[in-house]
Amino acid sequence: MAEPSAATQSPSVSSSSSGAEPSAPGGGSPGSCPALGAKSCGSSCAVHDLIFWRDVKKTGFVFGTTLIMLLSLAAFSVISVVSYLILALLSVTISFRVYKSVIQAVQKSEEGHPFKAYLDVDITLSSEAFHNYVNAAMVHINRALKLIIRLFLVEDLVDSLKLAVFMWLMTYVGAVFNGITLLILAELLIFSVPIVYEKYKTQIDHYVGIARDQTKSIVEKIQAKLPGIAKKKAE
Repeated sequence: MAEPSAATQSPSVSSSSSGAEPSAPGGGSPGSCPALGAKSCGSSCAVHDLIFWRDVKKTGFVFGTTLIMLLSLAAFSVISVVSYLILALLSVTISFRVYKSVIQAVQKSEEGHPFKAYLDVDITLSSEAFHNYVNAAMVHINRALKLIIRLFLVEDLVDSLKLAVFMWLMTYVGAVFNGITLLILAELLIFSVPIVYEKYKTQIDHYVGIARDQTKSIVEKIQAKLPGIAKKKAE
C-alpha cells in the first residue's frame, strides 16, 4: 500500500516543480539585470552598475581616469597624451621590476619574475570568439546602415525633417564646443544623470510625460497639415 501513495505524490511534486520553473526567467529581483543572455547580461549589468555608482571605488576610478584623460586631450595632442601614458606605465613597471630584483639579490631569494603570473595569462583571441564579436558588430552595423538609408532617402519625411533640425542645432553646438569638450560633457552626464534619475524618478517621469504628450500633439498637427506624409495606420 506504500507504493501507490508514493506514486500519487510524485506527480504533484513534479507538477509543482514544473510550475515554479517558468517564473524563473522573468521573476528576477528588482536589482537584478534583465534576462538578455549570459554574455550580454554580464556586460550590460557591469555598465549598469558602473554608471549607477553601485561600487563607488570602481566607478570613481573609471570616472576619474577617463575624465583626466579627456582633460589631457583637451590641453595636449593625442600623440603627447599617449606617449606620456606609456612612459608613466613603463616607469612604474620598470621601477618595480628593478626593486624586486634588488630585494631578491639582497635576500638571496628565488621568487622569480614579479610579473610572472600576468605573463603566463593566456590573452590569445580564439577564432570562435573573434567571429562572435564580428557577428555582434555586424548586427549593429547593418541596423545603422538601414537607418541611414531610410533617413537620407526620405522613407518618412517627418523622421528626415527631425534629423535635419537636429543637425541644424548641432551646427550651433559645434560653433561653441569642440569634440573633446562634448565628450567631457557627455561623460559628466553619463555618470550623473542616471543616479539623479534614480533618486527623483517619479518627478522626472511626470514632466517627461507632459513634454512627450505635447511633442506628440505637435507632430500630429504637422503631419495632418502636410499632405501625403501621414503615417499609414497598421492594418
